[in-house]
Amino acid sequence: MSNKLLEISIIKKAQSNIKDVVVKTSFYQNTRYSELFGCSVFLKREDLQQVRSFKIRGAYNKIYSLSDSQLKKGVVCSSAGNHAQGFALACKRLNTLGTVFMPTTTPGQKVNQVKMFGGKFVEVILVGDNYDEANIESLKFTKNNNKVFIHPFDDYDVIAGQATLFLEIINQHADKLDYLFVPIGGGGLIAGALSVFKQLSPTTKIIGVEPAGAPSMHVSLKNKKITTLEFIDNFVDGAAVKRVGEISFNLCNKHLDDIVLTDEGEICQTILDLYNKDAIVVEPAGAMAISALSQYKKKIKNKKVGCIICGSNNDIARMSEIKERAMLWSNLKHYFILKFPQRAGALKEFVNEVLGSNHDITYFQYMKKHQMGNGTASVGIELKNQTDLQPLIERMKSFGFYQDYLNNKPELFHFLI
Repeated sequence: MSNKLLEISIIKKAQSNIKDVVVKTSFYQNTRYSELFGCSVFLKREDLQQVRSFKIRGAYNKIYSLSDSQLKKGVVCSSAGNHAQGFALACKRLNTLGTVFMPTTTPGQKVNQVKMFGGKFVEVILVGDNYDEANIESLKFTKNNNKVFIHPFDDYDVIAGQATLFLEIINQHADKLDYLFVPIGGGGLIAGALSVFKQLSPTTKIIGVEPAGAPSMHVSLKNKKITTLEFIDNFVDGAAVKRVGEISFNLCNKHLDDIVLTDEGEICQTILDLYNKDAIVVEPAGAMAISALSQYKKKIKNKKVGCIICGSNNDIARMSEIKERAMLWSNLKHYFILKFPQRAGALKEFVNEVLGSNHDITYFQYMKKHQMGNGTASVGIELKNQTDLQPLIERMKSFGFYQDYLNNKPELFHFLI
């Protein structure tokens, strides 16, 4: 498949196609991140779209481009959430029936949003544990029912729609950006970024960002061929795909300046910081671009930097997990297996002599066993400072409580906690 960039005229036509349904979102300098990194950080707020993500651009442009006969047959898509919402709204606006296949792991908030945006024009089918499994079923359904498939990223019309976001940035910012950080899932957004910036602002370095648990583009570029990952972490659901699109891979292979992986824990910390300090709600994929800035701290100093906030469809029920992951990444949450003497006052001794007043027990599982000197407990402790860990472990050992540390043992950690 060609690695040729989309022509600007095609992207401008897409911009005309979607003008009545897409919001021209703001692109502004964020003072806090600019001060933190010693540069000018600009945020493109695609979380402010009606469907709260950029995906409406590509989905609407693709469906808008279909013939009347194709629209009458009906359309199908597979999605982890955001593409489905854009697809649903497009179906409703263009009066065509759509069927959406979503993984069973999709947050309920996204499923409900799809139903709300599509109304009577959309049916949602939940199947598979991740996007790729849902996609397989959607393709079977499309073929068996003679419908039109609307791919979430590996389609030129979809990419042209996503690319309109970057035409907006070019028109919104008079000075050329030095760096632009763009989230990568299947690759439709990064393909749009490359098509616009490599033609209209070629000195801008385009940096792709993937979650560490789903590095499908990173692995593919390293192997110099599209590589399907066997296992992925689905936490960053908007970017967790096992296999990237051919169009985006070829464009990235030739034109992408760099690609970085962000730890899911750091992404979670960014979500919390944006909410608590900037009053911005983002989903995990929406926080990826900002999370990657820490890896480029020296290179971006005194530069003009753009970050794409690609979506804000975050289920409030996930916030406890987001906080947990953030604290684990920040080395402020630690889990242990401890030995407790089976006598009265042992827990009180641990709290007063070992734990102290600066730390907090957040998890405690213990069962007393008869005819044994000690009983084991799995314990989670929240620290005030990262440097408190080693002194805490030393106190645990000196008082005879310490048995094992769980944070660096993922299999045992997930089994017990």
